[in-house]
Amino acid sequence: LDWWQADRYCEQHFAQLLFEPQESEQGSFSKLLQAHHIRGSVWLKERDSVLHKTKRRRGHTVPVLVFRDKTDTKYVKVLSDFPALPAVTACAHLQWDTRSQEIATIFSYAVPAFINEFQLRGFVDEEGFVRFALIVHGHHSPYLPVFRADGQWHHFCVTWQRDNGTWAMYADGKRRAAASGLCSGGPSAPQAISGQGTFIVGQDQDSLGGTFRAKESFSGNITDLHIWQKVLSPEHIERVRSCWVVEQDLVFGWSSNALEVESTVQAVATQLLCPGPVEECRVLEVGSSGFSYASCLEPLPFICHYSKDAYWQLKRAQLESSHSLARRVNTLAVRTVIPDSVFTSGVQDMNLSVALDALDVLATVLREGEVPMLEPFDLLAVLQLLKQVSDLEVQEGDELEMLEQLGQYYMEVTELILEEQNTGTWSLISQVIRGPMAVVELCDRMVSLLVPLLTTERTKITIQHGNIGLHRVTVKNMWFGYGSLQRCLSSGAVSRDTAAPAGGQKYLGTTVGTAVISATLLSQHQEISASVRYRLQHRAQVPPGLKGNFPVFSLLLLHVSPDAGGMWSTAGCSVAKSLPDSTACFCNHTTNFAILLQVYELEQRTTTEEFTLQTLTFIGCGVSLCALMVTFILFLVVGVPKSERTTVHKNLILALAAGEALLMFSELAKPSQVLCFMVTAFLHLFFMAAFSWMLVEGLLLWSKVVAVNMSEGRRMKFYYLTGWGLPVLIVGVTLATSFNKYVAANHCWLNVQSNVIWAFVGPVLLILAVNSLVLLRVVTVTVASARRRSKMLTPNSSLENQIGAQLWATAKPVLVLLPVLGLTWLCGLLVHLSIVWAYVFIVLNSLQ
Repeated sequence: LDWWQADRYCEQHFAQLLFEPQESEQGSFSKLLQAHHIRGSVWLKERDSVLHKTKRRRGHTVPVLVFRDKTDTKYVKVLSDFPALPAVTACAHLQWDTRSQEIATIFSYAVPAFINEFQLRGFVDEEGFVRFALIVHGHHSPYLPVFRADGQWHHFCVTWQRDNGTWAMYADGKRRAAASGLCSGGPSAPQAISGQGTFIVGQDQDSLGGTFRAKESFSGNITDLHIWQKVLSPEHIERVRSCWVVEQDLVFGWSSNALEVESTVQAVATQLLCPGPVEECRVLEVGSSGFSYASCLEPLPFICHYSKDAYWQLKRAQLESSHSLARRVNTLAVRTVIPDSVFTSGVQDMNLSVALDALDVLATVLREGEVPMLEPFDLLAVLQLLKQVSDLEVQEGDELEMLEQLGQYYMEVTELILEEQNTGTWSLISQVIRGPMAVVELCDRMVSLLVPLLTTERTKITIQHGNIGLHRVTVKNMWFGYGSLQRCLSSGAVSRDTAAPAGGQKYLGTTVGTAVISATLLSQHQEISASVRYRLQHRAQVPPGLKGNFPVFSLLLLHVSPDAGGMWSTAGCSVAKSLPDSTACFCNHTTNFAILLQVYELEQRTTTEEFTLQTLTFIGCGVSLCALMVTFILFLVVGVPKSERTTVHKNLILALAAGEALLMFSELAKPSQVLCFMVTAFLHLFFMAAFSWMLVEGLLLWSKVVAVNMSEGRRMKFYYLTGWGLPVLIVGVTLATSFNKYVAANHCWLNVQSNVIWAFVGPVLLILAVNSLVLLRVVTVTVASARRRSKMLTPNSSLENQIGAQLWATAKPVLVLLPVLGLTWLCGLLVHLSIVWAYVFIVLNSLQ
């Protein structure tokens, strides 16, 4: 078989095409092949290499211009306005008249200021090769061989760009020549090809749009001429050769309506067979044990390779099977649909009619429940048939009604083998098929077959059976209902890395929390990469046996891998919006998506606990607010002398009082989205300001303990800038960058589901770290001072008294400075460990 057929055959038989053997294995492989009288080459699958299947040659009906004989009258004018071209690519399919030996002009482009502005000329040399030369601004490249003059269709492209006058010629997908220096104006001031000129196919213009000479005219056939105002990459040139149009920067696209055809030039519609990319595949040379490459379409022998575990599981399934499903299906179909062996079934010549009949019979047997629970061999046989059907190629002339019916049967069979009673069977073939995600991958391949059903009149296709369906094929969407894959995937498809415990919580289990959806974007029958936004409704339920524990949502997308059974990964995806019953996500690529529910051993707070915490917060903040107001009034009324310390205290009081007053009544703002947003922003500002002034308190203490060379006036400017300027900056930047993700879903506070919360937590942790250092320094100085004072005043005091004095000297600044520097907020790091720490945190900080 050819490489593609060989690879498909092995995959259909639950194996892999033989990988390139290691050096130690080469001798044994050669002996094995020679024992089976195999000579020459055998196909190999390269390690760490992916081959993309070549597209079949396909019919492409186009208008062909026939220039019969060389004359001075035949020409075709392109009716298109040409802009100035700093770079250009021109491509076409060409059939050269082998009778002509003289120079011929394939096309010429002239402008009023210069007749030979852009031209392509060619002739046949003595060795039978067509040689091309490119002319730009009258500068002439050498004539170089591009393809053989064999009377066959050839594809060519020529490219040129102003920078360095770089040019290249391609023929049949390969670059034949390239150089630089083809420009006017010199390398220092190269010129673009001028715009608003006349483009003529088949003649050399000796005056603008005319004065042709027979000996320089073109003889042959030409079609599919396209012109771009850029240099196409080799990959794009390969696509153009395969009859796909690159739309970006296209100046002229081949169309009869855009051509002025002289009356003696024939224009005929011809079906052009467009080739696919030529790929070479790895082969093992039998006998020499060497490796080389051969065209992937060449028929060669091949070997299918099984892992030992998969092989013995297949053998066991086959030996222990009652073959009841196979007998029932084959009897009803009056032919062999399911063979007796998954190893020896031949290359089934599957076409649309055969596939439709086979799935019709299989769906009937499974639907009627004649086989209540599938045996391992039955499930493997069904999967083998689904693989064969998804690999068939729809031929021109196939009835589209049959194709749609095939999709219906395919979805039905898929739904039936994913039913709950077959969950145990999936686990019995885990070495052969690693989980039911293989079905998702097969459905994805099947959906691609339905593209011919789409027309300008019919832009949507919807096929659904039970929990499985597909919708819209140009944008392929599939979904597998929550019940279809959830039972089999929950334990099998989740990698340990993904399911690792977070925050010291004990990890208990993972379950699929939503349907699995699949999205693929097709452009001209080929898959293209695109970003996608989607919203999944989830079931926020705790798996059986895990009641009383707290479920934690994690967004994870599923990479389909039939061999690996699917791997969960968050790569390229982020949460756009999280709601109690659904999550909106953004991913920078299309694939299969789902949301996992990860469960950790973390007791939920009861309603009583929540009420107690809210009550403590309200009482504590109320008492604290009264104390702050009284303190502020005392500062004003009693006539405390003005100083840095009292000024800093007043600002801290203002910020903390405003924050706590807002916090007490923030729940009242929840019904109004605008009001809730404003409350959140002001809470963020005032609490950030409170912490900034706590930082200033720390800096002020530091200046008293450590000598700081700065005047009091300059210090106060710095303190105001830190205390109020820093919070305004942080809140402003956060609002500007995260306006739509700023507020939490259920509270008037910052969104903890996004990175917005770090606009508060980050600065707070930094401030607490600085203030901890300040406290440490203050305690060190205080203790040292107390020790010196004790020795001076009571030199003969007992050891117990000295220790007591030093302990008090340590405890006093700690007790006084902990709330002033905000260090009681460090208890927040322990809240997740126990409800007790939540009570301690609220009591300490509401009474700060």
